[in-house]
Amino acid sequence: MAAQPAGGPKPQKPFHIVTPVLESLSLSKAAGTKVFMKMENVQPSGSFKIRGIGHLCQDAARKGCQRFVCSSGGNAGLAAALAARELAVPITVVVPGSSGPTAVRKLQQLGATVEVYGKVWDDANSRAQELAKTEGWVIIPPFDHPLVWEGHASLVRELKDSLEDKPGAIVVAVGGGGLLAGVVAGLQQVGWQDVPIIAAETLGAHSFHEALKAGRLVTLPDITSVATCLGAKTVAARALECARECQVISQVVQDEEAVRAVQQFLDEERALVEPACGAALAVLYSGRLQRLQSEGRLPAPLRPVLLVVCGGSNIHTGQLRALRSQLGLQ
Repeated sequence: MAAQPAGGPKPQKPFHIVTPVLESLSLSKAAGTKVFMKMENVQPSGSFKIRGIGHLCQDAARKGCQRFVCSSGGNAGLAAALAARELAVPITVVVPGSSGPTAVRKLQQLGATVEVYGKVWDDANSRAQELAKTEGWVIIPPFDHPLVWEGHASLVRELKDSLEDKPGAIVVAVGGGGLLAGVVAGLQQVGWQDVPIIAAETLGAHSFHEALKAGRLVTLPDITSVATCLGAKTVAARALECARECQVISQVVQDEEAVRAVQQFLDEERALVEPACGAALAVLYSGRLQRLQSEGRLPAPLRPVLLVVCGGSNIHTGQLRALRSQLGLQ
């Protein structure tokens, strides 16, 4: 009789890839310190979301779920649909009308059943919660789940392997707070808890900033930003806890700054990302890093800064032109 491998069954390979860390000369010049980019835009689903959502989907499939249900502004749904296809589990993705036809088409190409419901993500999430009451169906939250955060923490473990030293700061975009929670979990795992996190949002999708200011969760009356993938009217409670465990500096940028940053990044780095990612880029392009140093909130000089290029698949050049026109940037 053949010997069984020690430690039980082999763990399933994750669906995300180890993404490159690249130095950006243009961002370094704008920020006044060396900037490295963690290129999450090259993930199989187009964004960092596949890390945590893939991890959660694998866990749910092991427990025998019959169908996934996910609410999404676009990228979480794409990650869940990719994982569902790999796991041969059917999936329904509920998206708000603000997601647009590009996200719907890509979801359908991955084999997902797509339902368009409501105006913003919160509406779609209410519908997904209803669908998930069906026996055997399991909700895949886009950002608010411990296994999602655990999956996203892999990003920081990769940084520990890639960088010679811990960064002077990490710049991330915040929507619902899943990436922030994952980065904090990763920093705690590798012993980098003292690394400041700069959390970027656009005005009109700034639920994290408002929660920090109030010291409690705050629900925005509406999402008015063009960065629809940041569009959670209430941030996850865990995001607020993260701000008590690590130094988190909130920065809110205008839509115009975010879209201008997307165009500049495309011109200089040859990569097209969503306005949600543009919020984080705008922090570096706009001189906010130097302002934080002059205010004493960041040290000067500053060790190299790490930018999470979170990516996003709900964008193409025609949409970027339309956004520039809408915001008067032509």
